[in-house]
Amino acid sequence: MRRRSYYRSLSESDDDPLSGMANLFDLAMVFAVALMVAAVTRLQMTELFTKEDMTIVKNPGKEDMEIIIKKDKEIQRYKASGKTTEGKGRRVGTAYELDDGQIIYVPE
Repeated sequence: MRRRSYYRSLSESDDDPLSGMANLFDLAMVFAVALMVAAVTRLQMTELFTKEDMTIVKNPGKEDMEIIIKKDKEIQRYKASGKTTEGKGRRVGTAYELDDGQIIYVPE
């Protein structure tokens, strides 16, 4: 008569104590991607992913004004220094503010 063992051998055990960590990693990656998509959508910066060249002016006329220029695959950011300058110059265009707050620059 064969005795029944109360201990399971390692080969019979399919439970890996770290298998739950892999599931948590997958969940974290899905959450991170969803968070990035939500942030880009909320900041209305989806245009940065198109092939078109574009210029965005954030907070126009304020101290924290920022100009974002996308040309081809390169993105450049310029922040206002808050300093004023004096000197001679020439007019290079006109800017118009629409009723909804957008500013359109028309070069001459």
